[in-house]
Amino acid sequence: MNESLVVNDSSATFVAGEALPWMEADSPEHNSSLQFSTAPLDYPINPWDIMLCMSGTVITCENAIVVAIIFYTPTLRTPMFVLIGSLATADLLAGMGLILNFVFQYVISSETISLITVGFLVASFTASISSLLAITVDRYFSLYNALTYFSEKTLQYVHLMLLVTWGVSLFLGLLPVLGWNCLDDPASCSIVRPLTRSNVTLLAASFFVIFVLMLALYFKICKIVCHHAHQIALQQHFFATSHYVATKKGVSTLAIILGTFGASWLPFAIYCLVGERDYPSVYTYATLLPATYNSMINPIIYAYRNAEIQRSLYVLLCGCFQANKTYWSRSPSEV
Repeated sequence: MNESLVVNDSSATFVAGEALPWMEADSPEHNSSLQFSTAPLDYPINPWDIMLCMSGTVITCENAIVVAIIFYTPTLRTPMFVLIGSLATADLLAGMGLILNFVFQYVISSETISLITVGFLVASFTASISSLLAITVDRYFSLYNALTYFSEKTLQYVHLMLLVTWGVSLFLGLLPVLGWNCLDDPASCSIVRPLTRSNVTLLAASFFVIFVLMLALYFKICKIVCHHAHQIALQQHFFATSHYVATKKGVSTLAIILGTFGASWLPFAIYCLVGERDYPSVYTYATLLPATYNSMINPIIYAYRNAEIQRSLYVLLCGCFQANKTYWSRSPSEV
């Protein structure tokens, strides 16, 4: 069967004049899930696929700029920017994967291409989430070991984290291609075909582990930031005002990071655990689409708010950067 990532009924045959696969998704007698389809090119396009493709386009454009800036700016070689570059690269690949999936779905459709596309998306999004964890670990150590942070050992540690991050992501992405799929056993399919139920359970469980680790690390970061702000406020004799402002800013920043990450991925991760393959496919689309928004928001939170990246962006886009204007780089512990 020629297949690509859309909503379809794996057990029904469609002819001209019949209802479209994605229109039948909510019909109880059909086995509907986010899966691969053989829909001819003269069929109207699934609007959910259009939204996913549009999301992928925005993600690709945003993160391509970040990757280009970091790659072509020699001063952006610190551990913090290396990790931000890894995150932007992962999100860039995820955006490209969404676009390629849309193209292959309606132009070139085959089981081999569909498996490669799904594996590519799994690896990209896994690398994105893992890079967020690596950034969190880096921020924690930048505060916990502030005196020794800017050393060669830190850069080696960052490279090791990136090696583990991309190695694990590549391994998880290759699993469907290497045979862990439900093409030969439709009964084992999950809400995302051709991934099996056990496969998406593993991915969801991995997400929850990463989310809990990030939550614990950011809680420790918040305690350190509040402690530092308290000490500085006491030294400057402005405890009532400066301590409150610094603490509020730190807590707000952490709330934005964790809130965005959780709101984007938690619905889809939970649905991967509780959803069944015969549930209406609109539930899968409705939880998957917000998950892609995390890759759209990441460059805004982690890159475009950084003063050095802003300076490089101004030079790249308009060349009107004034040399006498001062830009202070944020510390690795800041967003």
